[in-house]
Amino acid sequence: MAASLRALLRPAAAAAARLLALLPPHPRPLPGARGCSAGTPFQYLTMQKTGMQQSVGLIQLNRPQALNALCEGLMEELRRALEALESDPQVGAIVITGSQKAFAAGADIKEMQNKTFQECYSGSFLSGWDKVSTIRKPIIAAVNGYALGGGCELAMMCDIIYAGEKAQFGQPEILLGTIPGAGGTQRLTRAVGKSLAMEMVLTGDRISAAEAKEAGLVSKVFPVEKLLDEAIACAEKIASNSKLVAAMAKESVNAAFETTLAEGNRTEKRLFYATFATGDRKEGMTAFVEKRKADFTDS
Repeated sequence: MAASLRALLRPAAAAAARLLALLPPHPRPLPGARGCSAGTPFQYLTMQKTGMQQSVGLIQLNRPQALNALCEGLMEELRRALEALESDPQVGAIVITGSQKAFAAGADIKEMQNKTFQECYSGSFLSGWDKVSTIRKPIIAAVNGYALGGGCELAMMCDIIYAGEKAQFGQPEILLGTIPGAGGTQRLTRAVGKSLAMEMVLTGDRISAAEAKEAGLVSKVFPVEKLLDEAIACAEKIASNSKLVAAMAKESVNAAFETTLAEGNRTEKRLFYATFATGDRKEGMTAFVEKRKADFTDS
């Protein structure tokens, strides 16, 4: 009886095996990612939630054959991933990373090669890239390998840059007969000063992770294999605070980066006063007085 039953089930089992073989493989967990949930399917990147409380959104650029060159498809997927994490109440901070060889080696030159002035101007070419800088949740760029051209610009759109010790940063557009077009001349100058920014933009020369740290472009430098863990740990620490107040703090710091001192101070005062309308401000101060850990709940 058992043998007959096995014989009847054998064709169905074989059909199921053939069906499973046709399905796409399950995305592999990123090195350093702890407790990652299943990623949303994308062609050019993976997106996961990680951390002890699943409070960190983790995006890995995944176009290895082109060193994560930022094609239009990848940037569109990045916008969708960021919007999904922005709207997820569980996520308090985001990490963007690439591979150990390249964070992103630049924009996709093959896509740009035959574009005309009219196409760039009328289509507002690269304008959609600014989506990264408008996300209200804090974003950490975990940079290993090359961050060149658009890759360097993408990292600078993030709020904090952590670098692996072998990372390289550069704006080599001058070598292609053009200039940075996604904020490179603006953010780099504000980050490292006019002299170094001019040198990098006019020569196309790269700087190392250590040089980027010394210049103020990078917050911290870590061994390559520890970079992602450290970025996630920082994101978890940020996510443990009030998400609402973190967004206010980010807006205030960005005001210092983008406006005059007087305007920035006005923005800071306005946002500081606004925290007094939140339950998290009341909880934070009450917890301090009562000598206990704050339990932030405002979203």
